[in-house]
Amino acid sequence: MRLWGLPVADKQQIFVDSCVLLDIFNDDDHWFEWSSSTLYDISKKYQLVINAIVFTEVAFNFTSYVKLENELLLLDIKLLHIPTEVAFNVSRVFKQYRKNKGGKKSPMPDFYIGEHAKYLNIPLVTRDTARYKTYQPKLQLISP
Repeated sequence: MRLWGLPVADKQQIFVDSCVLLDIFNDDDHWFEWSSSTLYDISKKYQLVINAIVFTEVAFNFTSYVKLENELLLLDIKLLHIPTEVAFNVSRVFKQYRKNKGGKKSPMPDFYIGEHAKYLNIPLVTRDTARYKTYQPKLQLISP
């Protein structure tokens, strides 16, 4: 599998939220310009990374795994494994969410994405900031 692995060592990483990729893949009328130009600018200096949660969220736009893999390769986005420590930390964030009267019965994708970026100590490119600001307030966000 060509996408899995460690990013290029000489580049710092930036985590990409699924909403940004969906804006590009779906040619979103409102967000395409911001999302595409932001990723383009960032990719000049940083290695773009995602995890399996982001991969899953954008996969429904593609008819095959190979087509999605090829698109991510064209965008030079690396797919990282989710460390077990991240999964554990998601349980702590979800516990806080439930304490705050959140209605979901299982952890949401944003919790995995935010905790993974926080674990790596890297910024997250997103336009959906509310949940991240609430449950991962120390996470650096790049947003409109």
